[in-house]
Amino acid sequence: MSEMLKADGFNEAIMGIVQRCGQEDVILYDTDKVIEGLMNGDDMSYEEAVEYFDFNIRSAWMGDGTPAFFSKASFDEIKEVIGDDIEDLL
Repeated sequence: MSEMLKADGFNEAIMGIVQRCGQEDVILYDTDKVIEGLMNGDDMSYEEAVEYFDFNIRSAWMGDGTPAFFSKASFDEIKEVIGDDIEDLL
C-alpha cells in the first residue's frame, strides 16, 4: 500500500479522498483553490498561476499516491469532452 501524497502548502484546498476500484485512495484537491493559493501566496497573476499549476503540480506524477485535482464542469462542458455518449450515462 502506497502513501497518499500531499501537494505541499495547499491544505485549504483539500476536498476529500478519492476512492477508486483496484487502486489506492488519493487526496482530492480543488483546482480553483490551488490556483487561488498560488495567486495569493506566491503573488502570481491568474495566467501565471494556471500555467504553474498545469506544468508543476497537476502534471507531476509521484507514483500511485499522486493527488487528484477536481475542476467543476457544466453538463455542456462534459458533453464537449465525452460527446453524445453522455446521454447513455443519464
